[in-house]
Formats: sequence, structure tokens, C-alpha cells
Amino acid sequence: MEFLCYHRDRRGSLALRGELLEEHWSYMDRYAAEMIARGPTFADDGDTPTGSLHIVDLPDSAAARSFAFDEPNYQAGVYRDVLLRRWRNTLGRTMWDFPGGRTGGGRYLVLGLGAGQAADLAVPSDRDGLIAYGPLLSDDGVTWLGTAALVQASDPETARAVLTPHRYVDIEVHRWAFGGRPS
Repeated sequence: MEFLCYHRDRRGSLALRGELLEEHWSYMDRYAAEMIARGPTFADDGDTPTGSLHIVDLPDSAAARSFAFDEPNYQAGVYRDVLLRRWRNTLGRTMWDFPGGRTGGGRYLVLGLGAGQAADLAVPSDRDGLIAYGPLLSDDGVTWLGTAALVQASDPETARAVLTPHRYVDIEVHRWAFGGRPS
């Protein structure tokens, strides 16, 4: 089962985040084989971290909750909240398989929070900028709750356009970068 886990930073936690960087990476190393995508989100300045995204393939919802809430930054209070949802990998690949590579161009996390009829279930026809794409689902995997995408785009508005605007209660766009230990 695939899950999207987005930890949002608590204001004023940047120093603590820095102190725990090695612990965070070591924790995530344990999930390397299950990782579909990972990386930090940033404020508009492109430098200040605002959160941490992980898309992982885990056995069940209990394993996903353990992944999200046992994470060292969460345990230490770096994060203010966690979005944890089932997710479906409609591209069938990991971020490391993205033809555009790890660097270059703007990278964004686009979260469309839905209500009602499911939208954007099919992969957009213009797939070139898609790093990851899929629906956010209820714990049982049946009910559509939104759509999440990792996108390479020229700007936030172009990234936002990957989703159908009037089909969502809210669409969030966050600057994002490929994550993991530096090579």
C-alpha cells in the first residue's frame, strides 16, 4: 500500500531540524527500499524549510502511522502537523526514475484537497514535468480525498495547473526538492 506523508514544520523549529538532520536521514535510510519519493518543502525564499514529504510503500495503515509518528523530527517537535493519506502511484515509478533528473527547473509539491466527486484520476496528457502523481485516498483506499503531484514547472501557477481548480476545496503549492542524503 502506498502512502503520502507530509510533515509540516512548526514555526521556530529550524534550529532543532538542523540538529536532528542525521537522525532524520538515518531513520529514512531504514525505508530506502520502500521509498517512492522524498524531499523537503520550502518557503517562497527557496531556502527556509517548511516541511518534509515522503511517499512510501508500506504493508498497511498501522505501518504508515508508525512511519509518520516515530520519525525523529516529529518526536522532537519539529513538525506542527502531519498529513497522512493512502496514495496511488499512477505513474508506476519512483522519483529517481524521473527523466528530468534530480536537479534543474522549479520543483513543486501540489496538494489538491477534494470533496465530493473524484477528479483528476487519469494522468495528465502532458507527463513531461510529472515526477509523481496520484490520488489521495481514505484509509481503506476507497474514498477519493484529493490528488497529490510532484511537478517540475517554471513557476507555482504552472505547477498548480496540473489540477482542475474548481474540483478542489483548496490547492496548495509548495516549493520542493529531491531529498535524501547528499551524494
